[in-house]
Amino acid sequence: MKFNRKKYSDSLLKQLYEELLWPRLIEEKMLILLRQNKISKWFSGIGQEAISVGVTQALEKDEYILPMNRNLGVFTGRKLPFSNLFSQWQGTMSGYTKGRDRSFHFGTNEHHIVGMISHLGPQNGVADGIALASKLKKEKKVTVVFNGDGGTSEGDFHEAINVAAVWDLPVIFLIENNGYGLSTPSNEQFRCKSFVDKAIGYGIEGVQVDGNNILEVYDAVKTISDSLREGPRPVLLECMTFRMRGHEEASGTKYVPKKLMDEWAEKDPLKNYELYLIEEKVIDKKFSDDLRKKIKKEIEAGLEEAFKETHPEANTNQEINDVYASYSQAVIEPKSENKTEKRFIDAISDGLRQSMERNSNLVLMGQDIAEYGGVFKITDGFVERFGKERVRNTPICESAIIGAGLGLSIKGMKAMVEMQFADFVTEGFNQIVNNLAKSHWRWGQKADVVVRMPTGAGTAAGPFHSQSNEAWFFHTPGLKIVYPSNPYDAKGLLCAAIEDPNPYLYFEHKLLYRSIKDFIPDDYYTIEVGKAKLVSEGNDLSIITYGMGVHWAKEVMSTLPDIHADIIDLRTLLPWDKESVEQTVKKTNRVLILHEDTVTGGIGAEISAWINEHLFEHLDAPVMRVASLDTPIPFAPTLERNFLPQGRLKVKIEELLKY
Repeated sequence: MKFNRKKYSDSLLKQLYEELLWPRLIEEKMLILLRQNKISKWFSGIGQEAISVGVTQALEKDEYILPMNRNLGVFTGRKLPFSNLFSQWQGTMSGYTKGRDRSFHFGTNEHHIVGMISHLGPQNGVADGIALASKLKKEKKVTVVFNGDGGTSEGDFHEAINVAAVWDLPVIFLIENNGYGLSTPSNEQFRCKSFVDKAIGYGIEGVQVDGNNILEVYDAVKTISDSLREGPRPVLLECMTFRMRGHEEASGTKYVPKKLMDEWAEKDPLKNYELYLIEEKVIDKKFSDDLRKKIKKEIEAGLEEAFKETHPEANTNQEINDVYASYSQAVIEPKSENKTEKRFIDAISDGLRQSMERNSNLVLMGQDIAEYGGVFKITDGFVERFGKERVRNTPICESAIIGAGLGLSIKGMKAMVEMQFADFVTEGFNQIVNNLAKSHWRWGQKADVVVRMPTGAGTAAGPFHSQSNEAWFFHTPGLKIVYPSNPYDAKGLLCAAIEDPNPYLYFEHKLLYRSIKDFIPDDYYTIEVGKAKLVSEGNDLSIITYGMGVHWAKEVMSTLPDIHADIIDLRTLLPWDKESVEQTVKKTNRVLILHEDTVTGGIGAEISAWINEHLFEHLDAPVMRVASLDTPIPFAPTLERNFLPQGRLKVKIEELLKY
């Protein structure tokens, strides 16, 4: 291995040596503890340390790094106390996730690190968001995101690089090419000879370095990052290396040919660099021995402190309270009584515009939302008013864009991501349920992101533009879901969702866009999240519904003059208003739950179960549900009408009242 120190000082070369020693000596200790059954799992990065160390030392201390499981040198290089790191691995309270997640699945804004989740790839979109925030703030900062060669097959990797290329984001997409994805060799993972070849396809630069050569990695990252700070753009950096141990220790390395292991053992990044420093008389054997003793002593001290802790004592209230970032909503009333008649779609646009005026750190992202104004024209004219930096057309990359929303939030900004249709959210599902929803509970990071979801049937648009998919997310702790049924609520709930630092799904029914209108306040205002609305009153039964269901219920009840119902518009689906439901059940003793979503597994099933469990003695009849058929949504208008519950509602009401 050939080293070129260029003009780097002796003190820097010594610093790099010490930073290489830290992860290696920690790993050697962890392998001993694993054999002693004192730790349960370990992902070894032995043989790859030069990459993590070189990157971390080349960057400025306040530049974000998004590492993976085998990048211990990032964490030691950013000086996270070893006792806290070990507590994290052990699942005790001094760790960074309070025992809720393992290994390096955490972040720390103090040290400008955002760890991975087990799903390979989503970290790349988050890196885009962090870099976008830095660019918008004109900070001249670089973001580095790590990938294994196997993980580059994931769609998130491709999406994020494409977005970064289109937006000229200062991101280094680093690939640790160690020849294997767990046990699958590279020739069964991809056909390209090297990853730098892929850079051409994205229209960006690609650089390849010897990932076992600490000076080569350091120099490459320093050179690239200096350039990116002045000329923001993404660069793909491929680091050639090898993993000397299994994917995790239990995996072993029997699948690796012995000759290959022997060849890479000769390229050990620490051993070779140490020999080079001794030959160059930068250090001597005594310096190395003394440094090892010093580091080992600090490791033992950290272990002694960490081993004093036991697993956290479970506290149900604390677990539940940490699901959401702390936020106490103060409902904002309009400043004047001025009102203008607005359609449902105008109310959404009005709320979005006033939220942009109120929050200078709010960025809108979505397909065709800029000059074109979105497919439904909700953001028409926004580019002229707020500029293209804040109103951003996106490539068709739902996952990367939702991830970028989290990245913006990490940097203290707000994001609104528009799904062109709610159906397309499947492309970003992982980012919503595993990144946005869990980030605060896992490591205290708020996800200040609102995802707008044009939803619903009635327009004969078929099975991929008409779905009601709110129940997919209703099951996920950490999300909030609102679903307005009228212009007043549409504006007030959207403004409230944007103010709240927690992740929201905002469902807006497409059929309501231009079919209903009302006089609503011209001023900015918000509505209480989690509070249902009593639309009409009656003593005969309660119809609990939301969205289009509110209009169906009102329409059917107008044809039944002798029957009077409480119609409850939930408005917020997560968290839903149990108090209002309890009041109406105790009042009418008969309950019908109506929603457009399919019946099986719909939100009505949960509400029905809750009523039966908590209010059974107040019921004079079984809780009934009216919902769409358990089929995909058909295209032909006749079939669509049969699919929807509207035509079955009256019969169900009459059936309920027979009890």
